[in-house]
Amino acid sequence: MLSSKAKYGLKAMVYLARHGADGSVLIADIAEAETIPKKFLDAILLELKNRGLLSSKKGKGGGYTLAKPAASIMVGDIVRVLDGPLAPVQCVSRSAYRRCDDCRDETACAVRAVMGEVRDAIAAILDNTTLADMANMQAPEPVLMYDI
Repeated sequence: MLSSKAKYGLKAMVYLARHGADGSVLIADIAEAETIPKKFLDAILLELKNRGLLSSKKGKGGGYTLAKPAASIMVGDIVRVLDGPLAPVQCVSRSAYRRCDDCRDETACAVRAVMGEVRDAIAAILDNTTLADMANMQAPEPVLMYDI
């Protein structure tokens, strides 16, 4: 399950992809527009900056910008920075593998087999979707129903 940290990070990154062309964006503006607690957002954006996905500038005209074009930032990279490996169980992780203590035979484990497929499906979507793709997505128009 996606954590609040990763969800807020994705929302902030999409906001920056949509509004960053005009220059740096203030944390307060992102927090207000996306309804994210500012202190939590501070920590999230600092983590993304430290991993090279964001740049920041202090002082007048300061704020955050994307460190590289939105079309070259994969959603999977953002999620991994904020939530860690995509695998739902550690024994199928590609970056943080650890054998399960209660598993007798990994090769015969049905749970491991299915969770490996889950990991692959998640990675296939997140690693083939760019931040630009997300920024270009439109919210569906509300369907108005008039029943009398």
